[in-house]
Amino acid sequence: MKKKLIWACMSLAILLLLAACSNKDTETEEEKDDAENGQTEQAGKVVIDNIDVVIESDKAPKHAISLNQHVTEIMLALGLEDSMVGTAYLDDEIYKPFQEAYEKVPVLAEQYPSKEQVIEVEADFLYGGWSSAFNEKGIATREELKELGIDSYLQISSTKIAPTVEDIYTDIRNIAKIFRIEDRGEELVSQMNQDIEEITAKLPEVKEPLDVLVFDSGDTEVFTATQNFMNTLVTMAGGNNVFGDVEGNWSTVSKEDAVDRQPEVIVVIDYGSTTVEQKINFLKSDPALSQTPAVQNEKFVTLPLSAASEGVRVAEAVEILAKGFYPDVY
Repeated sequence: MKKKLIWACMSLAILLLLAACSNKDTETEEEKDDAENGQTEQAGKVVIDNIDVVIESDKAPKHAISLNQHVTEIMLALGLEDSMVGTAYLDDEIYKPFQEAYEKVPVLAEQYPSKEQVIEVEADFLYGGWSSAFNEKGIATREELKELGIDSYLQISSTKIAPTVEDIYTDIRNIAKIFRIEDRGEELVSQMNQDIEEITAKLPEVKEPLDVLVFDSGDTEVFTATQNFMNTLVTMAGGNNVFGDVEGNWSTVSKEDAVDRQPEVIVVIDYGSTTVEQKINFLKSDPALSQTPAVQNEKFVTLPLSAASEGVRVAEAVEILAKGFYPDVY
């Protein structure tokens, strides 16, 4: 009787071992790909409160769409191109280090894709850089997307007043957490910190910062940066944003007010169908703006919108600005 019991237990153990081996051998290709990309599942649910919308996920998204260039570049910097089924709204040329990865991701639209396009590619996650992505005129509200089973994340640093570099790091860490690649997130933050420190260490000592006007666009009035991240970048590069005292992120100001503040340098934001050359020609020919010291001395600095935004190009943006502000000493 004892021998029969022993043989029965041994037989059961062998069957369990074979079943385990069989399960391992039949691991899905998707799981293998996730493991190779460092996206293995972590135990527990990820919960993130993102601008009054709670994101709860049991696993990393596999069909993500990025909706603005600066957040697209964050995704690519984190090596998430294989988890993306689409991207949209390129402001200017993609950052060269990410070009190869960018070409792997389908471009769904020149601006925002439609809700139907999002559903068609079976998206499970949308990453927006600007609030305009998630409203009735954009793709859909975040609540509507949630009803469709699609999570969404809105870049915190792109919506708050007076954002800092640390706010960008918070966004990067949140995205890394959502995609279960927190180590990669910390590596990216560390590299950005190092790059910024190397650039700022080279900056000249400035006793009185140059007065700077940020020119985004406008013909009858001037659309300019007030307390958004451009204000932070100008300050980091040793300048003083002449409209940095105005509340909000962007503001439309009169030409007369711009002239009264006597900017010594004008930062021209490069994006869209109006070229930098056209913007500078307008500044030179305008009866009012042409009277500013910046225009009269032809002190213009060009900055791509993708570098001016709350993304991974902080060090590059500071360097471009500093070289333009202080070419003789930088």
